[in-house]
Amino acid sequence: MPNQSPEAPAILDLAGNPLRQSMSYQGAGNGFGGQLRDWHPGLKTADAALLPNLNLGNARAEDVVRNNAFASNGVQLHVDNIVGDLFRLCYKPDHKALGISQEDAAAFARDVEAAWHEIAEDPTGCYLDAERKRTFTMMIREGIAQHTRLGEDMFAAEWIDRSGSLISTAIKSITPKRVCNPSGMLNTSRLKAGVAINRHGAAVGYHVRSGSDTYGLGNGLGNSWQYVSRETRHRRPKFVHIFEPTEDGQTRGANQFLTVLEQMQMLPKMQHTKLQNAIVSAMFAATVESDLPSDVLGEVLMGDGDQGMSKVMNYMQQVNGYHKENGIKMNGVRVPHLVAGERFNLQTAANADNGYTELEGSVLRWLAAGLNLPYETLAKDFKQISYSAARASLGENWRYFMGRRKIIAARKATVIFRLVLEELLFRGLVTLPKGATRDFYQATNAWTRCRWIGSGRLAIDGLKETKEAILRIEAGLSTYEDELALMGKDYQEVFDQQAREIAEREARGLPTDLPTLNAMKVMGQGEEVN
Repeated sequence: MPNQSPEAPAILDLAGNPLRQSMSYQGAGNGFGGQLRDWHPGLKTADAALLPNLNLGNARAEDVVRNNAFASNGVQLHVDNIVGDLFRLCYKPDHKALGISQEDAAAFARDVEAAWHEIAEDPTGCYLDAERKRTFTMMIREGIAQHTRLGEDMFAAEWIDRSGSLISTAIKSITPKRVCNPSGMLNTSRLKAGVAINRHGAAVGYHVRSGSDTYGLGNGLGNSWQYVSRETRHRRPKFVHIFEPTEDGQTRGANQFLTVLEQMQMLPKMQHTKLQNAIVSAMFAATVESDLPSDVLGEVLMGDGDQGMSKVMNYMQQVNGYHKENGIKMNGVRVPHLVAGERFNLQTAANADNGYTELEGSVLRWLAAGLNLPYETLAKDFKQISYSAARASLGENWRYFMGRRKIIAARKATVIFRLVLEELLFRGLVTLPKGATRDFYQATNAWTRCRWIGSGRLAIDGLKETKEAILRIEAGLSTYEDELALMGKDYQEVFDQQAREIAEREARGLPTDLPTLNAMKVMGQGEEVN
């Protein structure tokens, strides 16, 4: 038999662990003192981790939004900062790709914007909405709220002929709760959570569950499904599903609250427990303990009518007389000497805070991090924040809101605009510029290139930020379009209004020069800006 070499001795590090293991990533080892030894999470894809509990996670998220003030505020902050009160179209067709001049593109954009505003923001007809409840801005606000609560936004493009409407295109909002596998079918490689996909992983259609007529008696969902393809054979969108995937193969979106649902659920319980404790502590101001026999005490305190009151008064007079006759003073301060067996306890409420504020603040900071919101705006607590800290916090959060506006809100808005523009061209309400080398279907993306302006960035110090904007424009580092977009305004609308005001001021003999930075005074100092 061949000689068997003895097993080589293991080389240990200073902590007693095998040296080769300690040389790898600590997070993949046992950790300091073996703290990670029992932590063995499964390595799963996004769908494998999300889809089995998709409905439960969404139900919990919606529950906390309905019943938790901070969760509701978190959704509202997303809506107000990403969309605002008006989601403006800034239409910019790619004139170079379309073979037209910049002037022709600008003229065509003005015609399209005029028709768009008439259709999109009709406050009375609301014909763009299939349910006739929402203007275009309201649709985008609803989409952001839905994406925050459920992690995705869905809508269908309908064709509804209605008198009074310039177009037949109508948008039907679809809650993601209605998209699921028919009759509880299990997920397969071609059908996942109601989404039919092809061999490349692209969605080709959606199974939409019907609504129920027995609202209030169940979950509001029916027992039939309708299959809706993603687009028509002419590539016109029919069903639009918007979410931001985190890895390949992901079918559905994860809602914003999944990382903080546990803390969201515990916060109201903490508040209720603290409130009950404060109420119980404040119920009694003082108590008197006595060694009187139970029958005598009951006779004194529980007697009926004048007889019971007489016994109470008699007992109190005796005790009072005893205290008067036995007055003991120390340095002029009276020290009461109680009746034998009598004890007087003054009840004081416990500390109303007792560290609760710090604990609540810690939980709210966790929630703010999970929802990508500043703590101060989520908690409505601005008492300890400085100007520089507020500006840094809001500036950091502004980048997150702009990303959400571009990926979620603007994408939905552009798809709706594409549907409307296609019908405007079909009906002859607008006409493509002459000389264009590519028609709408040959260059859909170039014809629908646009920018969307939502709510403006919050100004912490209006004077400083206005001076910064003017300096950037004067130095050639920015434009009026960009700076006014940061304020939530369309530069063309502002210029048109300024031209009207200048003409009117000139007609009335008023100065027409616009204020400049050098004409401004530093507030509170009275010095000119150099």
